[in-house]
Amino acid sequence: MNNLIIGIAGGSGSGKTTLAIRLKERFGEDEVRLISHDSYYKRHDELPYEERCKLNYDHPDSFDTPLMVAHLRELRAGHPVQVPVYDYTILNRSDKTVTVQPAPVIIVEGILIFDSPELCDLMDMKVFVDTDADVRILRRIVEPAHEAPFGLLRKRLAACAQVDIRCEIVHQRVSSSSFCSRLLP
Repeated sequence: MNNLIIGIAGGSGSGKTTLAIRLKERFGEDEVRLISHDSYYKRHDELPYEERCKLNYDHPDSFDTPLMVAHLRELRAGHPVQVPVYDYTILNRSDKTVTVQPAPVIIVEGILIFDSPELCDLMDMKVFVDTDADVRILRRIVEPAHEAPFGLLRKRLAACAQVDIRCEIVHQRVSSSSFCSRLLP
């Protein structure tokens, strides 16, 4: 299938998902599929909830990026895929999946999608959403509870410095991004 894969990265709370959703609305539901890197958090059935709370979810090793790469290749070949569903309330993948059908445009979004060379190689266009850290943390503090359950909010705030450092490293690595978008508050 002849499709376009767009990668949208940026720090936590930068507006990646908002941009991806607006693009999907603009081009139409039938034309665009949106896949979040967050759906590919690794499964940790071997750990109790208390131990899963201690994991660093803002590190490239917390994602099953090879599965995402395989799924994008399948979509590009014109085949549907079963995208995992991550359950933030239990900090683990659920047993559910969502069927994603191929489409002319596939948008991949996540804070660390530009960290993987294999994933970047599949992208026809890369967009880095550059938003000031103070704006991003305020968005995290005031976001709706259904997007960040209370238990996660504390963890996200504690990990904020790590995310900012990691995103700076990724930002430097992707200086060849197709676009660098600076969103205003």
